[in-house]
Amino acid sequence: MAARSQHGGPVANGGGAPALLPLLLLLLSAASIIPRGDGQNLVTEDVTVVEGDVATISCRVKNSDDSVIQLLNPNRQTIYFRDFRPLKDSRFQLVNFSNSELRVSLTNVSISDEGRYFCQLYTDPPQEIYTTITVLVPPRNLVIDIQKEIAVEGEEIELNCTAMASRPATTIRWFKGNKELTGKSEVEQWSDMYTVTSQLLLKVGREDDGVPVICLVDHPAVKDLQTQRYLEVMYKPQVRVSQNYPVQGLTREGEPLELTCAAYGKPQPTDMRWLRVDDEMPQHVVVSGSNLLISNLNKTDNGTYRCEASNAVGKSHADYMLFVYDTTATTEPAVHGTAVLLNASTEALPTVQISNASIALHPDSRAGEEGAIRSVDHAVVGGVVAVVVFAMLCLLIILGRYFARHKGTYFTHEAKGADDAADADTAIINAEGGQNNSEEKKEYFI
Repeated sequence: MAARSQHGGPVANGGGAPALLPLLLLLLSAASIIPRGDGQNLVTEDVTVVEGDVATISCRVKNSDDSVIQLLNPNRQTIYFRDFRPLKDSRFQLVNFSNSELRVSLTNVSISDEGRYFCQLYTDPPQEIYTTITVLVPPRNLVIDIQKEIAVEGEEIELNCTAMASRPATTIRWFKGNKELTGKSEVEQWSDMYTVTSQLLLKVGREDDGVPVICLVDHPAVKDLQTQRYLEVMYKPQVRVSQNYPVQGLTREGEPLELTCAAYGKPQPTDMRWLRVDDEMPQHVVVSGSNLLISNLNKTDNGTYRCEASNAVGKSHADYMLFVYDTTATTEPAVHGTAVLLNASTEALPTVQISNASIALHPDSRAGEEGAIRSVDHAVVGGVVAVVVFAMLCLLIILGRYFARHKGTYFTHEAKGADDAADADTAIINAEGGQNNSEEKKEYFI
């Protein structure tokens, strides 16, 4: 019959030793509790490692007393007890073991290895400290998607750059050439991974053709990770008229004139023609492709000659204003010729600078018209000013004479007694003073 305690419970045979076993297990478990304090001898550091690399865990003792050191994984399984490895994971390798240090390496680190690893020192009381392994995952792929492979100048295009499956989330930066641009990013989380997509809206011009747009990733696990796409932009032609002959000087009667039209665009202009603005092209003018030739200049050739070029995007033109001088003219113009570009972009031509008003100056565009126009303008302005001054002087003289004649106060004196007279003659005779006063009553009007 089983013995019972004084409380009525059974008493096990063997002096009650089995009943003490749970108490012993509780004491052993309490020995593994971490005593955090200034007097602790264990030292370790947190580890940050890129996925696939090697992590090194070090458990060091400040003041060694030959106590046993062991390393446990996040599941509190013993990796190393002194220099012995109970855990059957060959990725853990002993790097160094002594009375003051236990150093272990972990190769081919993965996300599942992330967590707290415990260093234990069997002293009285036991000591424990933990180190944290953080695993970084670089982006798996970096891709730029562009809304339109070929854009037209002035359009706004959309570009998207995606960095997939990274940890932590990446930061995406945009560059056009060497200039940094601002995009809008969105982050999506899948389990422990992050996918980041950045959107860039870009208005393109002809100067952007062939320029790279770069998507650059900022991430602690990788350096200089980037991808790029080259922009392809179509634009209207840029037209330039140059004067081949005469190279310098005035365009005089009897001399030849040769002009050349050059056009640049994307795609390359396929249609180029010469015409005369507001008039018909003279019959003696020879047009050969992009060249215009007048073998014998005369005054009837004066006017504006236009070169037009077009492509799939649009049409542009440049104007050449011709002024033919007499054969005796020797004065060089102050500005030797102009070529006006209309319906064209305000970007710089290869050799011609175009202003915001879409006007380009070229040293050989027109021979001598500027000086002639200036001299004619001065003569006309001088004549107009002289006529205006003369008219104003005449007006001042007339007004002066008028005011001089009408200056002062005028009175009229009616003859006394004229009210009772039968007629005008009797009134004059009966008036005071008679005929003598009639002279004084005369009035003069101008």
